[in-house]
Amino acid sequence: MAGIAEALGPLFLLILLGAVLGALRIPGGDFWTRMEKLIYFLLFPAMLIATLAQADISRVPVVSIAITLLGAMAVFSVLLWWIRPRLGLTAAAFTSVFQGAVRFNTYVGVAGAAALHGSHGATVAAVALALMIPVVNVLCVLTFIAAGTLGRSGFWKSLGALVQNPLILACLAGIGLNLSGIGLPGWSAGSLELLGRAALPLGLVAVGVALRPHALLRRDLGLWVSSLVKLVLMPVLVLILGWVFGLGRVSLDVALLFAALPTATSAYILARQLGGDADLMAGLITAQTLLAMLTLPLWMRLAGS
Repeated sequence: MAGIAEALGPLFLLILLGAVLGALRIPGGDFWTRMEKLIYFLLFPAMLIATLAQADISRVPVVSIAITLLGAMAVFSVLLWWIRPRLGLTAAAFTSVFQGAVRFNTYVGVAGAAALHGSHGATVAAVALALMIPVVNVLCVLTFIAAGTLGRSGFWKSLGALVQNPLILACLAGIGLNLSGIGLPGWSAGSLELLGRAALPLGLVAVGVALRPHALLRRDLGLWVSSLVKLVLMPVLVLILGWVFGLGRVSLDVALLFAALPTATSAYILARQLGGDADLMAGLITAQTLLAMLTLPLWMRLAGS
């Protein structure tokens, strides 16, 4: 357990540092809003391209990871729609509950995988992201459409955002460079790697800045249902599927890590833009991020990291 705490502890401290900086409004203005855009549109895509373009994908059980992670995501997507009438939530609130249950914080995931298993862990994490990011974005957009929260302009805006998603484009670019044999020629590898190194620490601090403790004052059934699925039930199913499909130590750890991650901070922006319940989404992000500081090490311990 000490090894897991030593690996994940610094990640959580950076998130808490961000929470302090956000509460104190340091450095002020719209600094963190601009920083989040820089991370999302440049630094993190650079890291994904650098990792995927140079990864030895033959060492990663892609099919088993896909079945494990995407299968669990599909199961709980169907389950949430099935129990929706019993929850008594508005359409807007349900879209936030859905996002809270299936989205995951990419910054924490990649940083955690690298901290636990070094470069091989980061490679498996990048492959997992390439599988999950397109699927989770499509599922969430379809949920907004099916829930009826989008107007005509919102529908086209959501499709446009999906097609232009920088993380999806980075995954496609990285895989294309890898499979084509081009890789990262010349100085491009070093440049992208340098940019990528800045993504994770800044991303973790930005996660903390985005926390909204006041949103926890809202007592909402949806908050607890979504958090139960994301932090408890999803990891249970992924752990079972990982064992069934014979995932190795590193692959199982990374799959479980991604299943047990708190929801993504970007879900708040999507909730605001596409008619979701933004206040509930802020509460979900905050509650899950804080709870994950306790649950994530426990899950990794259970997996035998």
